[in-house]
Amino acid sequence: MALKDLFRKKNVQDILNQVDNADGHQSLGRHLRVKDLAAFGIAAIIGAGIFSTIGKASADGGPAVIFLFLFTALACGFAAFAYAEFASMVPVSGSAYTYSYVAFGELIAWIIGWALIMEYAIGNVTVAISWSDYFTGLLESGGIYLPQWIQMDYLTASNGYHEAMALMQGGKTFENLDSGLKIAYEAYTNSPAIGSLHLIADLPALLIIVLITALVYRGMKESRNASNLMVVVKLCIILLVIAVGVFYIDTDNWDPFAPNGAAGVLKGVSAVFFAYIGFDAISTTAEECENPQRDLPRGMMWAIIVCTILYVLIALVLTGMVNYNDLNVGDPLAFVFNKLDLKWMSGIIAVSAVIAMASVLLVFQMGQPRIWMSMSRDGLLPKKFSRVHPKFKTPSYATIVTGFVVAIPALFLNLTTVTDLCSIGTLFAFVLVCAGVLVLQNKPDIPRGKFKTPYVNAKYIMPLALIAGLIFSFTYNKETTMAFISNERQVNSPSAIVTSLTENEAKSLYNHLTADNKLGENQDLEQILSGYEGAEYTAIVDALPISDSIKYESGFDLFKHKIPMWVFLISLIFIAIWSYRENLSLIPLLGLISCLYMMAELSVWNWIYFTVWLLIGLAIYFGFSRKNSKLNFASQSS
Repeated sequence: MALKDLFRKKNVQDILNQVDNADGHQSLGRHLRVKDLAAFGIAAIIGAGIFSTIGKASADGGPAVIFLFLFTALACGFAAFAYAEFASMVPVSGSAYTYSYVAFGELIAWIIGWALIMEYAIGNVTVAISWSDYFTGLLESGGIYLPQWIQMDYLTASNGYHEAMALMQGGKTFENLDSGLKIAYEAYTNSPAIGSLHLIADLPALLIIVLITALVYRGMKESRNASNLMVVVKLCIILLVIAVGVFYIDTDNWDPFAPNGAAGVLKGVSAVFFAYIGFDAISTTAEECENPQRDLPRGMMWAIIVCTILYVLIALVLTGMVNYNDLNVGDPLAFVFNKLDLKWMSGIIAVSAVIAMASVLLVFQMGQPRIWMSMSRDGLLPKKFSRVHPKFKTPSYATIVTGFVVAIPALFLNLTTVTDLCSIGTLFAFVLVCAGVLVLQNKPDIPRGKFKTPYVNAKYIMPLALIAGLIFSFTYNKETTMAFISNERQVNSPSAIVTSLTENEAKSLYNHLTADNKLGENQDLEQILSGYEGAEYTAIVDALPISDSIKYESGFDLFKHKIPMWVFLISLIFIAIWSYRENLSLIPLLGLISCLYMMAELSVWNWIYFTVWLLIGLAIYFGFSRKNSKLNFASQSS
């Protein structure tokens, strides 16, 4: 196969003809209007972010986390313009996959389609796990207690058990362990086992996936009605939280506003961006809209605007009610009202969280089969995935398969891992959609829809912004910049040091630290080391009688975490050149840069896992999809 055949593109008119039964596919039912699309977007966005991940982000960034919400909303807004333009141009199911087929060609379309499969599957796993946490908490408030080993994933239990053992080996008592580690330890030790294999699985997560998959299979009209009802309920609850919480705000809690500086705020990028994942799922419903070219752009924008306002207000209320340090919990809203002895509000929040998580899962589980269906229509996946139910008018086979794809990993996978993987897959899709708009902007032969992103020439803006950024980095932020470039070694945290020690090393370290007899009866190594800060902590660690590899992160071990940021910085140079030469449009360009930056803030391990996923996808493409592609048959027949 010639290299150019890997990048063969689909014609917009051919895509539209294909949807209109030109090649034997049944059409989907058209039931959606602007309010339904906006409701789907709000259903997807107001979920795990506001009820779970907002706590960790607030603990890292303090009240200033609102700027991260605004930045992320802005980045999603830029991407939404690009999505809206494509959705108006190509109003069919398939989202970024279909758009990439038009802009970049088949191979890139396959890659983005494969990434979207991961995004929706992993996103659903994440939401299902969060739903399980809130649901079991709600049961416990009613006096129903399930064994820990049937409400926790295997990875969390196993990792928590081994970390707890390491900390207890370092002198920490079980009572002083973090509550999450205690629960994981007990789940692991109390679970039934076959030999060395412990039987631990999150069964409530499986239950909700089965129920939601059945609803999505049943039909779009039923899914729409359920989503609209759940959105009304959770919006009322959130407005109630804001209205009640405002009276308990202590403005002293907003000082300092950014306790950990910009680094602390940006630390929550993954958690906050995950809160916005979902607005792109609206684009997968294009074939089910009454007027997709008009309504899709409006639905996306309204969803982002409404959700951003709510996120900022909730963040201000939470950080005003309690100190930001207290918010590093899995259920921050319920926790805050419990702490203020407003238990009636905690109960309401628990119920609304269960509803909110279910609505997010509904939208994600609705979007994924439509990606599979679009890829199947093009021959890149087996024909069964494009089968539409004759009565329900839904992609029936794809819906059932995606139910299994989500349900099985939800039993075993860790919440943090899947959140980051979902974020990187989504950001990758956003980057390619924004780049697609830029690639097509100057091509006169492309049919245009009713919506077009406002054009602002970035020819000089982008290069000048890059130069300004360099000047700022080497003047006002010189120390941090030079440390990044020189790969200056960093001292490990107390927890990282203690959990890396053998039993003999832990005893030796304890004897060294207690040699001056000023530490009393304290035998908790992590607590002892945590008592030192700044330069004093660095000096104490320097003198510890253990290997430097335990005390410090340096060399390639440190540099590897900077690789994503180096990729971003180098990309900026090429983007500036591209912008200057092609007079690129500013809004999609800002979307591309913002999303690429947020990808760079994710850990290198997420990039590695994502790369492995893409390599698996490429193996499938060259083994099956390339030969069975309808464009391949078309080129052979011609």
